[in-house]
Amino acid sequence: MMSSLPHKTSILHCSFMFYTIFLTGFISLLLSPSLTHAATTLNGNETDRLALLALKARIITDPFGIMSSWNESLSFCNWVGVTCGSRHQRVTFLNLSFHGLVGSLSPQIGNLSFLTGLNLELNYFNGEIPQEVGRLFRLKYLNLTNNSFSGEIPANLSGCSSLIWLRLGFNKFSGKIPFQLGSLQKLERVQLHYNNLSGPLPEHLGNLSSVRSLSLAVNSLEGTIPDTLGRLKTLEFLGLGVNQISGMVPPSIFNISSIQRLSLPYNQLHGNLPLDLGFNLPNLLVLNVGHNQFNGPLPASLSNASNLLELDTNGSNFTGKITIDFGGLPSLWWLVLASNSLGKGEADDLNFFKSLSNCRNLKMMDLSDNQLGGTLPYSIANLSTKLVSLRLGRNQLTGSIPTVVQNIVNLTELTMEKNHLTGEIPAIIGNLRMLRRMDFSENAFSGHIPSSLANATQLYSLHLEKNLLTGTIPSNLGNLLYLQELDLSRNFLNGTIPKSIMSLSSLSISLNLAQNQLTGSLPTEVGNLNNLGFLDISENKLSGGIPSSLGSCVKMEQLHMASNSFEGTIPESFSSLRGLQDLDLSHNNLSGQIPNYFELISLVHLNLSFNDFQGEVPSEGVFKNASAISIAGNSRLCGGLPELKMPPCKTSKSNKGRTSRGLGLMIGLLSALLGLVLIMSLLVIHRLKHIRRQPSTATASTTDLLLNISYRSLLEATSGFSSANLIGAGSFGSVYKGILHPSERVVAIKVLNLHRQGASRSFMAECEALRNIRHRNLVKLLTACSSIDFQGNDFKALIYEFIPNGSLESWLHSDPKADEKHDDLRILSLIQRLNIAIDVASALDYLHHQSYTSIVHCDLKPSNILLDNNLSAHVGDFGLSRVVAEASNGSHLNQSSSVGLKGTVGYAAPGTFYCDVIAKSARLCTLSLFQQLIRHGKQVSKEGDVYSYGILLLEMFTGKRPTDDMFKDGLNLHNVVETALPEGISEILDPLFVSGEAEEAEETISEDNSKVDRMKKDQLQESLVAILRVGVACSEESARDRMKISDAIKELQRVRDSLLYLGWTETEGDIVGASYGCMDFYACVPLSNQTGDTYVPFYSYLRRLS
Repeated sequence: MMSSLPHKTSILHCSFMFYTIFLTGFISLLLSPSLTHAATTLNGNETDRLALLALKARIITDPFGIMSSWNESLSFCNWVGVTCGSRHQRVTFLNLSFHGLVGSLSPQIGNLSFLTGLNLELNYFNGEIPQEVGRLFRLKYLNLTNNSFSGEIPANLSGCSSLIWLRLGFNKFSGKIPFQLGSLQKLERVQLHYNNLSGPLPEHLGNLSSVRSLSLAVNSLEGTIPDTLGRLKTLEFLGLGVNQISGMVPPSIFNISSIQRLSLPYNQLHGNLPLDLGFNLPNLLVLNVGHNQFNGPLPASLSNASNLLELDTNGSNFTGKITIDFGGLPSLWWLVLASNSLGKGEADDLNFFKSLSNCRNLKMMDLSDNQLGGTLPYSIANLSTKLVSLRLGRNQLTGSIPTVVQNIVNLTELTMEKNHLTGEIPAIIGNLRMLRRMDFSENAFSGHIPSSLANATQLYSLHLEKNLLTGTIPSNLGNLLYLQELDLSRNFLNGTIPKSIMSLSSLSISLNLAQNQLTGSLPTEVGNLNNLGFLDISENKLSGGIPSSLGSCVKMEQLHMASNSFEGTIPESFSSLRGLQDLDLSHNNLSGQIPNYFELISLVHLNLSFNDFQGEVPSEGVFKNASAISIAGNSRLCGGLPELKMPPCKTSKSNKGRTSRGLGLMIGLLSALLGLVLIMSLLVIHRLKHIRRQPSTATASTTDLLLNISYRSLLEATSGFSSANLIGAGSFGSVYKGILHPSERVVAIKVLNLHRQGASRSFMAECEALRNIRHRNLVKLLTACSSIDFQGNDFKALIYEFIPNGSLESWLHSDPKADEKHDDLRILSLIQRLNIAIDVASALDYLHHQSYTSIVHCDLKPSNILLDNNLSAHVGDFGLSRVVAEASNGSHLNQSSSVGLKGTVGYAAPGTFYCDVIAKSARLCTLSLFQQLIRHGKQVSKEGDVYSYGILLLEMFTGKRPTDDMFKDGLNLHNVVETALPEGISEILDPLFVSGEAEEAEETISEDNSKVDRMKKDQLQESLVAILRVGVACSEESARDRMKISDAIKELQRVRDSLLYLGWTETEGDIVGASYGCMDFYACVPLSNQTGDTYVPFYSYLRRLS
């Protein structure tokens, strides 16, 4: 037993040693680097996955369904937008840009510790940036551009010590710029533009030693520019425009030789530009210091900046002669020195023109509103043939216009107003066939108006007022079919007014022929000016009566006819001028009574003085304000406000006796008439009792209010309402093409969906009212038929003029495959779309504010807009809600679709009630309910039409119906466009409209920058932004926030005018999005989401507001 003890002890010792060695080895294995790394990676991967899922949980709307891939069936490294490193399988880049995501950013984003890039551009993220982002020390690229992030920019972003790009533009950030950002030594691009940032510029920004681009434009920053920014020796772009920055620009800024673009407009900066600016900034491409308070001379040394493309000092206080040698700036294309005090009114002020001959790319040259003197040199002939705009107005120029100006063949704008120019207007101006705007007003030009001006057929604005012109007005000016404003006032013109001028329906802004020596009568053709807003023919020698056709000028706001020899009465047709605000008929020979309808129209000023009016002065409307009217010099007027000091109106006894006898006679006549009506009613009732046995071909006598037309006539016109003649169907009824016999007139016949008898009288009365509504952009209602069909059912139809080119719906959403057979695809150009948009808005404005009674359309949409052969728009179905209501006369309206009395889904304003039956719903809309809604004033409103118009406008330019499948879960056409504005619009525009043919687009994109008409592209981008902004403003959710339709018209007309004078045509192809270099004053957008230097410009609609 004792002998076995050592043996056991030996065994125990061996066992102990074995377990010790095993345990040591196991622990060592566990602590080995490879296993430690594997465990850490496994844990880190789970952290990343959970962080991504937390981000997904914060997204409440995913219109493109990209989050559907974020599920357990795939590794998170394969999820859409996620990039992982190949070594660790950790998330290194997250790109969810341009996906329309709605939500907020999860704080767990801070757990993606390997993240080097985060791109959320162009989404709908809101809320604040989580503080946890500051933990991402590997982050190099942070792009949150074009979202709705708010709150302050987190100061702890300074923890992202590897950050190279910080892009937070186009959000709603507020507060001050954190000074801690100055510690980010690797930052190369800082873009904080277009936010609500305030406070001073932090001096610590001067510590960003690697920064190349610093864009802080369009905020509310104030204070001075820190001198420390002069330490940014790698800076290439400094954008501080549109803020409230004051003081002087530190001299050190002008010594940063690397600067290429210096943009400081719309601030309160002052001081001089250094005389050696061009030597210190030799790489300068763009210098914009306009709309500040800079003074002193323009540095002659700018000629040393040989790569300069744009020079803009508009709206400052620069003085002295222009001594820059532009011959050293061969790439210059934009030269705007307007609204300064340049020049000294001396003969040599324009000597610099000679050096401009070397600027072969010059397209814009604006020297207006300075003190430039001397005569126009003949070297003007050597200006670039690419020049499209030459503005020399409001200077002190003398002499005549050299005929060699015709060499600038591509001029679209030539303005020399308010100078001291003399001689005749050169006839060769007519050779400038591209000219769109010409202003030679307020000079001393003499001689005749050259008839050759009619050769400049693209003119839309011609101003020759306040000169010494004589002779007659050339009748061939009537060939200027695009002319929108013509001012020949305050000259010595004689003869009659050409009828051709009065036939220019394009005149929409103004026609001013005042203060001349014109004779004869006012041509009746004046009624063709149905788009004109301002007409002034005062202080001439015109005579005769006022033509009643003037009543067709329904857009007229100001009408001045004073100091002529007009006679007779004021035409009754003036009652149609519902928008007239200012009427001056003073100092004529007019007679008769003052029309009572003046009380009803929107007059603000009325001058009827020194005529021969008689009778009582009205007391309502404009006549309630004595300061708004002038009736002096009319000795036979009486009554009115006491302030007018008119004698009281007298009523004699004999008059009273005659009145009493007249009243008795009228009572007798009315009694007889009522008896006749009673007899006729009995006859009609007797007729209706037998109506089922014998189908009627005509209605009761109420039909005679319109062109008499029968059910049988319409049956024959449509071949029995055959499907071959069916051209459309909607909630109110079906539309057929028909040919009326024997006139062979082609018409459109809308047969209303009504299946009951009666209600003929009120229906026809309503149709008669609508038939009297006339506007060139409304589908003309010719007549109506209220009859009985051959089954004894009530039959009601509306007969319209036939519009041959189909609906806007068919043009916007035509099937490309169906059109492959045709040579020309149905694609509307930019100008065509603009014209249609203006036409529709004009029609709405007329219905709402200028027709005899305000009419709400209730169902504006593309299928209700028809295009004629000239692609002019005509709005149809106006007033149908009223007609159907009258026709139904209290019966149930059986609607079978989502379209009803209150509009179409997608186009109807939020909160609008739909009178419909959807699917198998049992709800019915009755007339009593419809009338109740009208009484409450909530459902039938002009603002509802404006909303529909806004959606329509957005659809026209995006090609997306508001009912598109992409719009769900709170996403709609309005907020998609609102978010895309302004820089993202190329992503949402109608592809057919944007690019034209793909090959042409590719060729344009590949062209060299110098070959691209950049000015035109800039104008296109600005115009598209402005158009879409109108659509967004009209379709705001709150009715009170929506744009007025009249303001929409003005803005769209302004956009169209600017495009036309830059050379845009109705048939020109439009190419958007071509990369032509980053020339924007405020910021540049990288195309790549990680690295690289490929840029496209931000939309520059704020760049040139002057």
